[in-house]
Amino acid sequence: MKKYLAFIIAALLPLSCTKQSSFSGDVHSFRGDGISHGMIVLGDRLENPYVTENVRKAFASLYPTKSSDLVRTTNLYVRFLPKDNDEYQLLKKMGVDMLDHPVDYEIVEEGDYYQDPSLGDGAITWQYAVVPIDFKFPDVRHEILDECFIADNVTSTKGLEDVDWEMVERQSYILTGNGEMTSISAPETRAGKVHPSGRITIVDENANGGQPFGIAGVKVSCNTFVKFSSAYTDRDGYYTIPKQFSSNLRYRLIFNNEKGFNIGFNLILLPASVSTLGKAPASGMNCLVSRDSDEKLYRRAVVNNAAYDYYEKCQSMGITPPPGDVRIWIFKGLTASSAIMAHQGAIIENSLIKAYLGAYAPLIQLFLPDLTIGTKDNDSYSEIYDSVVHELSHASHFAQVGREYWEHYIFYIASTFLKTGGSTYGTGSGEYAGHCEVGEMWAYYLESMLHKERYGGPVPAYGTSFWFYPQIFRYLEDRGLSRQDIFSVLKNDVSDRQTLQDRLVSSFPKKRMVIEQVFNRYRQ
Repeated sequence: MKKYLAFIIAALLPLSCTKQSSFSGDVHSFRGDGISHGMIVLGDRLENPYVTENVRKAFASLYPTKSSDLVRTTNLYVRFLPKDNDEYQLLKKMGVDMLDHPVDYEIVEEGDYYQDPSLGDGAITWQYAVVPIDFKFPDVRHEILDECFIADNVTSTKGLEDVDWEMVERQSYILTGNGEMTSISAPETRAGKVHPSGRITIVDENANGGQPFGIAGVKVSCNTFVKFSSAYTDRDGYYTIPKQFSSNLRYRLIFNNEKGFNIGFNLILLPASVSTLGKAPASGMNCLVSRDSDEKLYRRAVVNNAAYDYYEKCQSMGITPPPGDVRIWIFKGLTASSAIMAHQGAIIENSLIKAYLGAYAPLIQLFLPDLTIGTKDNDSYSEIYDSVVHELSHASHFAQVGREYWEHYIFYIASTFLKTGGSTYGTGSGEYAGHCEVGEMWAYYLESMLHKERYGGPVPAYGTSFWFYPQIFRYLEDRGLSRQDIFSVLKNDVSDRQTLQDRLVSSFPKKRMVIEQVFNRYRQ
C-alpha cells in the first residue's frame, strides 16, 4: 500500500494548483505525542461479556429462580471480507456499521487503523460489525464470530419484565474478568446507564476572540466490546450518543462529515481519517484542539471546520455546493493544493491521463481525492482555512460545469507545469487557458471575500498578481452584483474572459456599463 500511495502523491504534483461556551467535565487537549496514528497493536483476546452464554451465566447468578434460557441471542458479532469497494458500499447501504479491527481484544497501542497481518499489506482487511440476529447476509464473504445478547435490543418477553438488564450487563463484565471497565463493581448495586455526551472544540487564535468553538459535523464513535454507537457533533461541537452505556469506552473522531465530505482515508476502504481519542468514562469526553495539540488531529479539525463553514455559506450565498461525497486529502509535505475532482470522475476519464496512469488508473480511481490541501508552508488555521475555501470554490464550479470542462482545466494546469518546469498558471497562452482563467478568477475572489468575513480587515488581494484578474468580481460585487449573480453565469460554455463578459452583460443588462468598464480596465 505504501508504494501505491507514493505513486499517487507523485502523480498529483503536476496537477496541483499553487494556491497558496462552557461545559462540565475534564477537557482532553492531546498535546504533543498523545495520539498514535500508526496501526493499532492488539494484545490478548478478552472474554466478551456480551456473548449470549456469558450473559446467561450472569442472569442465572442474579435471578436463580428464573430460567436463563429466556436470554436469547439478539445480535451476531461478525466480520466481513469485501473483495472490492462495491461490496463494501453494499454493506454500508444495508446499514452495517463496520470497524477495521476486532473489538474483543486488548489494545496495547492505539492507532488510526488496523490491517490483519494474515492478509498482507496491500489487501482489503476484515471489517468487524454487529448485526441483528435476523440479518440477511448478502453475497459477501463473512464469518460469524459470536452470538451475542445486547439488552438495548431485547424485546419485551413474558417473565422478563422486572429484570434489571443494566445490572445483568455489569455482572457479565465481572464474571468475564472485565469488571474494572465498569464504574460500579458490586453486582448488587443498581446500575445507571447514561448517554455519553460532550463537546469537541478547537481554537483559532485570530477568530472568536481566541476562545474555543465547536468542531462541527464530525462523527464521534465509541464502543465497549461489541456494543458501539456514534453521533455527529452539532455546529457548536456538542454531541450525544444515542445508546446508553455504563462502562468505560473507547472514543474516536471519524472525519466523515454530516455535510457529505470526507477528510483523508483509512488505509484501504474507509474514505475518512480516524483520530483515536483513547478511553474515557461512559458519561462522555470533552476534547479541545489547538496549535499545541497533535498536529494531524489539528490539521484534520481545521480542514473539517473550514469545509463545514463553506458548505453553510453556500446556502446563505445561493451558490451550488460541491458534489456529494467529496474526498479531501491533507499533505503535510506539499505546499500546493488542488481541486482535481478525481473521485467525481474527472481526470481518470481523460484518455491522455488514463494513458499516463496506465495500470494504476483503476487504483487511482478508487483512492484519489477530489481536493488536496498542502500544509507544508501554510499550517496556521487561517492559512489552511484559505486553502480549503479556495479549493471548495473550485468544487462548486465543477458541480456546475461538469467533468469535460474540468478535464480541460486540469489539462492546461498539467501541460503548463510540464512545459515550464513548475509554473502552474503560466502566462495565459495555450489550449484551455480560458478554463483556468475563469476558474481561478472565481476561486481567488471567493477565497478573498470569505477570508475577510471570518477575520475582518481589508479584503486580501489573493490572486491579483497573476494574468487573470479576480478583482473584477470584487469590483462587480461592490457595485451591486451578488455572488449568486456572478456564479450563475459560470456555465460550461463560459471558458474565456470575453465569453464571461458577454454572459454577464446579457444576464444583467442594467449593469452593462459597469461590467464593460471593469473588464476594459483589466484587459490584457
